[in-house]
Order: sequence, then C-alpha cells, then structure tokens
Amino acid sequence: MPKYLLFTIFLFLTYQLQAQTWEIGGSIGGAGYIGDLNPNNPVKVSGVSAGIFGKRNFDGYFSAKLNVGVGNIAAYDSRSGYPQFRDRNLNFKDQLREVSLTGEFNFMNYIPDAGRNKYTPYIFTGIGISSYAPRAQDFHGNEVSLRTLRTEGQLKPYGNNTVVIPYGLGIKYNLSGKFTVMADMGYRYTFTDYLDDVSGVYPDKSKMSQISALLSDRSGEKTGVFTGTAGSQRGDFKSHDTYFFLNFTISFTFVTANCYF
Repeated sequence: MPKYLLFTIFLFLTYQLQAQTWEIGGSIGGAGYIGDLNPNNPVKVSGVSAGIFGKRNFDGYFSAKLNVGVGNIAAYDSRSGYPQFRDRNLNFKDQLREVSLTGEFNFMNYIPDAGRNKYTPYIFTGIGISSYAPRAQDFHGNEVSLRTLRTEGQLKPYGNNTVVIPYGLGIKYNLSGKFTVMADMGYRYTFTDYLDDVSGVYPDKSKMSQISALLSDRSGEKTGVFTGTAGSQRGDFKSHDTYFFLNFTISFTFVTANCYF
C-alpha cells in the first residue's frame, strides 16, 4: 500500500477526532477466500486479519467508515477432500492489504452512552482497493513469488492491486459508556482472478522458464506423472476471486448527549 496514502489517512483521522460524533476502533479476526483452490466453502478461514478505522456517525442509523486492513489467505490442494484437487497439487499464500470506504446502516437507532438501544444488527457496503501478491511453497519448502513467473503463460504479469466491493453484516453492542464491541462478516468482490495465481488453463511449458514450468504444473511432484498438458483445465474458469474478513472489533465514540438531538 502506498505510504503517502496511509499518511494522508492518518492525518485525516487525527484532525477529525475533534468532532464529537466520530468513532475510532481496531479489529482482529480471520480471513479467507473463495476461488480456484477453494470453490465451495464460503466461510473457510485460512489466516488472520487485523485493521483500524475512523467512522463518521451522521445519526443513530447511518455512518461512513474509512478502514485500513490486512488479511492473510492461503489454500493447499494437498489438504483438499477432493481427489482431483490433490492430484493438481497447487498451493498459495497471499497477504492482502486493503483501504476501503464503506457506508453502514444500523437496523435500530444506536447511540452509545446516549441512546436507548444497547445493541443493533447492521449492514454495510462500499468500495476499496486491495493489493495482493500470491506466493507458493516449492518442493524444497521455500516461498516463491508467483506473479512475475506467469505460470499460465500470460504475455505480461497480472496486476498487484484490484478494486474491491465490500459488503456484509454484523452486530454491535454497547459494552460500557462510549465503548462498542462488534462482530461482522464482510466479503469482498474483486476484479481479479489471480489472488491465488490460478485462473484458466495450463500453458505450453516448453515456452517457459524452468522455475515457471515447475510451479505451473505440480501434479507430478509426488508421482512423477505430470498431467497438466497445454490447454487442459487448471482453474475453475470463473472470472474473479472473492475474499472475506471475519472481524471482532472494539471502538470508542466521541459523543455527547446533544450530538444527535
């Protein structure tokens, strides 16, 4: 994530904390993804996530949140319950770094330390940008960056960031005074199919470097029989990957009794 962007965000949040209807907080939880190495389990957590945010509460129902988050995702064909995935034998790790702006709607009028309701469910959606850089563990146990290897024979490497559309739901509870605890599940629709470095078909390995060919088709690492012939299916042919953060959050709201009245 560009350092100047993070610097600008922190300056923005620091300045706006002078307002009495602003909220700051931090979260920790789990991250997962749905894609070519995990096409069927939309709640499979494969790593940890963390984040910080600043939020502007317009009233007890609507707010806008600026969030900076990071999450680790991973998948291993060798651990799959499907034999065709175990035969394919691919794996990846990826650390996602995200900046997003989301709108939040409380189903109940919620004002910590000043309202009647102690809790409320809520929903959110918005837009953001996320950086990604898939890596794989080779047969020697070393981690290798995959993007520049062009393991599906791409003419040029895929990008290292993508626009994302966050959406999800959660519940918040007024823990004490101006402190709130929250739990939410938020998915991110992405505009890339390469969070896991897998998308389409196997390339012609004779036109690739040795390391690219070895990490493109890993089906024969244990058996010695490589099945990834040029043009045969490597990914699930869907146009994008999805990831999610399962967050547990604590926040503090700068609010007085007359902020919303």
